[in-house]
Amino acid sequence: MRVLILVDDFYEEMEMWYPYYRLLEESIEVIIAAPGGKKEYLGKNGYPVKADTDTTLTKSKDFHGVIIPGGYAPDKLRRYPEILQFIREMNDAGKLIASICHGPWVLISAGIMSGRRATCFYSIKDDLVNAGALYLDEETVVDNNIITARVPSDLPSFCREIISFLRAMDLDHGTPH
Repeated sequence: MRVLILVDDFYEEMEMWYPYYRLLEESIEVIIAAPGGKKEYLGKNGYPVKADTDTTLTKSKDFHGVIIPGGYAPDKLRRYPEILQFIREMNDAGKLIASICHGPWVLISAGIMSGRRATCFYSIKDDLVNAGALYLDEETVVDNNIITARVPSDLPSFCREIISFLRAMDLDHGTPH
């Protein structure tokens, strides 16, 4: 199992590191990707993360899932065509797309939220609704391959659902369910 986590400057530290370590505990390989070719990115509170690769080098066929942490990084991430294409390909393949807080901005820009159930940080609720999604004010919402959550306190539920989805994929020999 291999999961990509997308980051850029001003990512929300807890929403990146908590899933990162939970997935490692489950023996899932985690790759951190970022656009722009920098080696290090700073979170909202100044905590650095080193990118393993540039987003231009990632291929959806190489991953079982993608996680998009919140903070202000998603507003930057959604500006890169290769990231939006990656998200569309993951969605078309039924692979895991997990997004928390402001992360759904990337899903909105990828054009995959129409008719989907989702949640997010309350300040981007209108963006989600205007993209055609059904907004639910719940800690974690699962709509087939898309898992969304609102805030850092939702991380336990968010990670449980991510791991559950990936385990089900693994039981199906790596194919999406």
